[in-house]
Amino acid sequence: MEQRVNIKFCFKLDRTATETHEMLVNVDAVSKKCVFEWFKRFRDGKEDVKDEPRSGRPPTSTTPDNIERVRRMHADDRRLSLRMIAEELKISRDSVSNIIHEHLKKRKKKVYAFPTLLRSSNV
Repeated sequence: MEQRVNIKFCFKLDRTATETHEMLVNVDAVSKKCVFEWFKRFRDGKEDVKDEPRSGRPPTSTTPDNIERVRRMHADDRRLSLRMIAEELKISRDSVSNIIHEHLKKRKKKVYAFPTLLRSSNV
């Protein structure tokens, strides 16, 4: 999205697509094909830089029911793996991961292990 805004900005400044690509390559990795496609869209009068809605299969695993089921399973036993939850609910591990991280806002906690000090009484 950010690259599209930059491309639109350069288009409004009457830069060429090649000049725009050369400038953006120095800052961000953007393909020449992408720059030229967006220049064509802007030339044709398209002003919006957002993606247009497209057809496709809607997400079926990330339903409110599945989110609640994952929340309950995770609350009951935090040691359950993504694989175990996915098998139980018959959804993909990626969907379970998405639910846990994006919808339930759960993150792994870092655990630091400190070695025990050797004392003469421990040896």
